[in-house]
Amino acid sequence: MTTTQVRAACPHDCPDTCAILVTVENGVATEIKGDPDHPTTAGVLCTKVSRYAERTYSPDRLLYPLRRVGAKGEGKFERISWDEALDTIAARLKPLAEQRPEAILPYSYCGTMGLLQGESMSMRFFNRIGASLLDRTICAMAGATGYKYTIGGSIGTDMEQFQNAKLILIWGGNPIASNLHFWMRAQEAKRRGAKLVAIDPYRSLTAEKCHMHIALLPGTDAALALGLMHVLIRDGLLDEDYIERYTLGFDQLKERAAEWTPERTADVCGITADQVTELARLYGETAKAGEPAAIRVNYGVQRVRGGGMAVRNIACLPALVGAWRHPAGGVQLSTSGSFPSNKPWLQRTDLLKKQPRTINMTTIGDDLLRPASPEFGPQVEAVIVYNANPLAIAPDSSKVAAGFAREDLFTVVLEQFQTDSVDYADIVLPATTQLEHTDAHLAYGHLYMMANNPAIAPLGEAKPNTEIFRLLARRMGFDDPCFAETDDELAAQAFRKDDVRAMHFDWEALKQKGWQKLNMPEAPFACGNFPTPSGKCEFFSASMAKDGLEPLPAYIPNWESAASTPDLAAKYPLAMISPPARNFLNSTFVNVQSLRATEGEPQLDMHPDDAATRGINHGEMVRIFNDRGSFVCKARVTDKARKGLVVGLSIWWKKLARDGKNANEVTSQRLTDMGRAPTFYDTLVQVEKVL
Repeated sequence: MTTTQVRAACPHDCPDTCAILVTVENGVATEIKGDPDHPTTAGVLCTKVSRYAERTYSPDRLLYPLRRVGAKGEGKFERISWDEALDTIAARLKPLAEQRPEAILPYSYCGTMGLLQGESMSMRFFNRIGASLLDRTICAMAGATGYKYTIGGSIGTDMEQFQNAKLILIWGGNPIASNLHFWMRAQEAKRRGAKLVAIDPYRSLTAEKCHMHIALLPGTDAALALGLMHVLIRDGLLDEDYIERYTLGFDQLKERAAEWTPERTADVCGITADQVTELARLYGETAKAGEPAAIRVNYGVQRVRGGGMAVRNIACLPALVGAWRHPAGGVQLSTSGSFPSNKPWLQRTDLLKKQPRTINMTTIGDDLLRPASPEFGPQVEAVIVYNANPLAIAPDSSKVAAGFAREDLFTVVLEQFQTDSVDYADIVLPATTQLEHTDAHLAYGHLYMMANNPAIAPLGEAKPNTEIFRLLARRMGFDDPCFAETDDELAAQAFRKDDVRAMHFDWEALKQKGWQKLNMPEAPFACGNFPTPSGKCEFFSASMAKDGLEPLPAYIPNWESAASTPDLAAKYPLAMISPPARNFLNSTFVNVQSLRATEGEPQLDMHPDDAATRGINHGEMVRIFNDRGSFVCKARVTDKARKGLVVGLSIWWKKLARDGKNANEVTSQRLTDMGRAPTFYDTLVQVEKVL
């Protein structure tokens, strides 16, 4: 028996990006465990990824190319050869590429976060065609944009420092479910005497374990941040020296914050004025005492109309109190901006002959149903889906399904399993899992470059995304040398930039060790040096004014709220959010039997008062609906959901739900204030018992 251990990295859309050790016996992966030597993974994997071998060897894996034989959506296919599949695809794409290339659309996101299997060879292929570009904004762009206007880039507190904080605000996230290794640091800080505060409309598993929980209304985080600023300024809980040296626009901010008394803030947020004051004083006094105060803000905050502004407002707080002076102070939204990734070379944007149109992945439901027009351009006639499951994850799901059901739309899906989206494909191409291919990874929750080595040979006839797009390029007649580059050649350039942060990156060395930390200062903004136009934390942003946005922190009510749409709020009085279920990662892992068994079935958490007024009892089936659609699930009556809020932990594959629908039947395609991102948590609904 031959036994080896292979160094790998978790590919999923999670800030932890864990280092993995894969034990392989006679070519079979027999054990998946966290690397104990990797400082952030520390030998621990989440429940989902610890079962990755179960997923890879699942009897439900797609292992051969398929051609549709039933109606779109039925999921009926026959096996074909790779040659048949590639010839069919090329025959459909060639005329479009020659006559109206923008009629071809890629649809992908973070099914893998790898720099190679994500967007390298695939983007070379689409850039060479001149296909429509995809605005990949469905998760993080609103918050990233607001943060960038304020801080200058996605750079923040090193996760390895959080255990040294004396106060941690966990704002808009549930790290027990979605950021486990940060939560381990927060727990260590708690053992050392730190206070933990959860700011979240829902009393999540994380909120239950914090010292304080602020259960504000969805979409009011920007108002809460303004209220905290008011108290900090009023009570003199500021670092005047830091403000003078390293910030821009404090006098204007002071005027704006004066409007946001604790009473006004409380009224907007649905909390008490005392909670606003207590939280502000806790934050300001911790920093005033010279102790590190840290904020971990997550993406739940920004999935509403004013989501970009909300993150911007929160990002202003550390500069007001000088929290950036400490390695364990400041704020983290994402660390991805710390990495010197070489995406222009990986994606070869120079292959574009002209700038194509851009289609937003959030509005795919509307855009697939649009006819050709001078404003829109050609109708979308072909979609290639990879690293995504739009039928489950895109909002306004009935329109998404109607678009993909068009008989004249040619759809190719690269996948590992028969997802909801695969059911609508004309051709299905089997893709490898992380255990079967090479990749290079950055992270957005820590500061380590990561390598993924293939542990086993591809199962069946599955191929890496990179190889699939090489084969497609060849069938299309593209002989550009860039399509002949191997995965190792791609990986060797992944972080190759003239930047000291990469510490003289060497791919061969990274493959051997599995991970390597960037050369970043412990406290990146202790002495200013923000990557903004002014070099300071910008309370007033001229860039925002130039872009037609309010240049100072502000509050923007939800699209769907009593303030913005009173008639709609009267008809649909409950706000709905759909945060991730603990055992799923977006729509990934939903088909893993052991994980789905743990989750049970789709459920909706309702406050007892809201349930009582509707005659709904715990465990009964309910219908959640608005003008866009409806879905059915089991009611869970609990005060974890504040009054006026319902919570549908997501995202279930539609085919695995009782009624073949999920929470995205009721979410909208409206976009955020900045960043062109979705507003999943800006949703009003009504709930009724299913009789």
